[in-house]
Amino acid sequence: MKIGFGYDSHRLVAGRKLILGGIEIPHDKGPLGHSDGDVLIHALCDALLGALGAGDIGQHFPDHDHRYKDISSLKLLAAVKMMAEDRGACLFNVDATILLEAPKLLDYKAKMAASLAGILGLAPEMINIKAKTNEGMGLIGQGQGVAAFAVVTVKDKDLG
Repeated sequence: MKIGFGYDSHRLVAGRKLILGGIEIPHDKGPLGHSDGDVLIHALCDALLGALGAGDIGQHFPDHDHRYKDISSLKLLAAVKMMAEDRGACLFNVDATILLEAPKLLDYKAKMAASLAGILGLAPEMINIKAKTNEGMGLIGQGQGVAAFAVVTVKDKDLG
């Protein structure tokens, strides 16, 4: 068994869609980024890459590469999952936390888990997503940013 940890954050700006876990969430701001800025998926990709000992998301999908401009992060996650499979690894579970002052995410967590489960080939109950505010502290607490943390467990396919 291997464990991977990932983190991502983006500044929130007007004129961008708020995409988290591959789901569009109604809001007046979205993450500024080269891709769609989905911090949950970016943290998840980094966690999976970390468990594989395969670097990080910026190494595999650099922000200076035009192929990734405004790309859906679901496509990046699918590519990272393929890397894991090519290395004989099987994702076992995901635990993630999103830090966002507003909007509240309670009504979207199950949809995010289902979206990720479809890409990862996991049952949605193997994907746990928590949402927290920053209680008004710092840039996230002031509504100027969004961040996510993710932890994954990966096992060798040969271990069943």
